[in-house]
Amino acid sequence: MELNLDELDLTSAESKATYEEIKAYVLEHTGLKVSHLYIAQVKQKYGIIERENYNKPKSENSRQPKCPPEKEAAITEALKYFDLI
Repeated sequence: MELNLDELDLTSAESKATYEEIKAYVLEHTGLKVSHLYIAQVKQKYGIIERENYNKPKSENSRQPKCPPEKEAAITEALKYFDLI
């Protein structure tokens, strides 16, 4: 039996870039290290919401650091590279 993998379609999960791939792309092209939080903030800004966060803070007035503009631009470039936006 012979199976040609070129004929198989990608699933939606396979076509998306992982957070690690995005982090590696940003580091390689800009030298900046970005966190998962910053990637999630930029994805949310462009309406890419994959699921609800299950690790929510217990207090309502907790603060999260905001993504700096230079890192936001680098993440946006990576999202465009991976055809997510």
